[in-house]
Order: sequence, then structure tokens, then C-alpha cells
Amino acid sequence: MRVVLGISGGIAAYKAPELVRRLADAGCEVRVVMTPNAARFVSPLSLAAVSGHGVIVDQWGDAGQGGVDHIELARWGELLLIAPATANILAKLAAGIADDALTTYALAHRAATMVAPAMNTFMLGHPTVAENLARLRARGVVILEPDSGLLACGDEGAGRMPDVPVIVQRVRDHFGPRDLEGQSVLVTAGPTREPIDPVRFLTNRSSGKMGYALADAAQRRGARVTLVSGPTALPVPPGVERVDVTTAQEMFEAVMARVAANAIVIKAAAVADYSPAEVAERKIKKEGMGDTLTLTLRKNPDILAALGAADPRPFLVAFAAETDAVEDHAREKLQRKNADLIVANDVSDRTIAFDSDQNEVVVIARDGTSTRIARAPKLVIANRILDLVIEQLKSQA
Repeated sequence: MRVVLGISGGIAAYKAPELVRRLADAGCEVRVVMTPNAARFVSPLSLAAVSGHGVIVDQWGDAGQGGVDHIELARWGELLLIAPATANILAKLAAGIADDALTTYALAHRAATMVAPAMNTFMLGHPTVAENLARLRARGVVILEPDSGLLACGDEGAGRMPDVPVIVQRVRDHFGPRDLEGQSVLVTAGPTREPIDPVRFLTNRSSGKMGYALADAAQRRGARVTLVSGPTALPVPPGVERVDVTTAQEMFEAVMARVAANAIVIKAAAVADYSPAEVAERKIKKEGMGDTLTLTLRKNPDILAALGAADPRPFLVAFAAETDAVEDHAREKLQRKNADLIVANDVSDRTIAFDSDQNEVVVIARDGTSTRIARAPKLVIANRILDLVIEQLKSQA
């Protein structure tokens, strides 16, 4: 796995040494090409130390490659990863401008290209940047969508470079075996909403991020993925078929109608256990209702139990969101629901609970063995869960 890492002049360049080290840990050989402005943020010497190769900054300099640097490097590189990719470098890539070592190399590169845009929210939203990203996508360049959060300038919004583990995982996905090729996988994600009246509903705090990460990871590993999703604003992962539902009953019907066509089902959705027994046709007015309002609830269909009892039964991955005795409750649920694996996480920890970009889980198998997956971005967690799914499938075979 030979990676040419291009670094352009954004503040996120300070993450480059860690990125090089993590790529090396993942089995990649990394060579670095950086713009002169990038060298204002991070030392070429430090990058040479962690990569074990000379760093190209000046296209007229001697990087020890022999011959014409960018041509020789183009023969060597299997992936060009530009992280961070500033608005300036994206414009040059889109227009085919070659006025420094990195953009000159990019024109010579003939293998896959991946870019991680990083810039201020206002810049990211400029029509020209959107047009340049669209042009690059049309050429087959893989765009690692920027994260949202607090930016270096103090603004908050989209534009932050994805976390290093996420970038490394995307590189691994690029080179990794498509070990779910030919498999059909159904994933459920997000919350359900149980209506009280035309205005109000009962729901929970699930964002759907874990389920969407699992669908994304499975598709990248070659699976045909169907995502049955409760209400969420998350974008559909590329190549994934999404089926939108709202209530627990709708999710039950959507899942059971498709279970026979899917060998693997991953139940990551947070489905409401109960729903109002009666739904008011008009908005319930508080006037004349007194200080309290009593709702009568009825139990919703148990999707996981129905899957566990299906014949033939799919390979079934359950989730257990717990606040206490996490592993004990998860083990009991694993047996009661007749699942193959259960993913348990402590939702009392607000740093990894609902709506967080990270997670930390314990995966328990039917034979009682458990695997603890340390805190990491949810896409990384998703791939580790799929690793365990594949191990279990092989052992069963």
C-alpha cells in the first residue's frame, strides 16, 4: 500500500505527522509532497522522520528520488491522499494548474486520488468551492466530507478535516479486501417517532450515526446494503439503498418484508418499545386539561425477537444501549433475542452516547467471548464490528 500524502497550507496540516504515523501503523508506505505554505504549519524534517523518506517541498530541489521527481513518484504511488486540501489546492486540481511540487505531481499521478477538504465554513459554502468539488467527483476523485465542529478560527460549522482515524480507515477501505462481496446486509438506524397527535410524538435521542456508519462500512466492503432508517438528517451513504420509516410498526414491516433477502441483519436502530394506544386526530389543547395528562401506551412489535425467531434466521447483530450493568444486561438480551452478536455501549457517558461522533463498545458473541473496542470515530467502530461479523461467519462455516 504505497501512499503519496499531499499536504497543503491549512491549519489542519499540524495533524500530518500523526496521519503519517497512523498510515504506517496500518501497513502503508508513505511519501510526502507538501506545498511551501504547508511547510509554514509543519516541519518537513518531522515528516521525513516519521515517514522514513525525504519530503518534497520544492519541485526544483533534490528529494533523492532520482530522475524527474514527480514522474518517478507517479510510477510508485498507488494512492494520492491530499489532507488537508485547502480551497486553493482544490481549485488548482479542478483546473489542472501545476505551479508547485504537489500540483505538478497531481497531474502526473495516474492511480486513485482522495482529498480531505479543510477550510472555514464560509469558504466551504462558496459556490466556486462546490463547483470544484463537483468537478473532482466527476473525475472519480474521492472526497472525504469535512466534519462539523469548532474550527481553528473560532467559528463553528462544517469545514474541519476528518479525524485522523477516519482518514486512515478510508485508506484501508481503499486497499482492503472486499470481504463482504456478494453478501446482502440489512441495517436499521436512527430513532422511531410514535405520534400522540398531529403535532407531538414520543421518540428518543438516537441520531442514527452508528447505523449509518455500519451501512457505509458494509457497502465499502462489497456488500449490497439496505438501510431501514428512522427520521434523521444524515446523508445516505453512497451506494446504499435507504428505506425511510417513521414509527416502530413501519420499521417492523419494512424489516420483516426484506429479511428473507438479507443474510446479515444489523439492528442498530433505537426503536420505541411503546406507542400511544390512541392518536388524537387534532392537536391536544392544554386548556381545560388540568395540570396532568395521562397517556395510555401499548407495546410495539419486537423487531429483534421476530428476527431471532425467523426461519431461516439471518446472522443477527443486536445492539444494547444501557446505563448500568452494561455487559450483564447485554448478555441476557443476546440469549433472550437469539442473536449472534450484541454490541453494548454505555449511553450514560455523554461523550460517546447518542449523537456523538465517537463510540466505545463491547461486542459479545453467543459463546460468551467478548471484544472491547476502544473509543474511536463511529466509522472505525463500524469496521471493527464488521471484522467480528466476518470472523463469526467463518467460524460457523
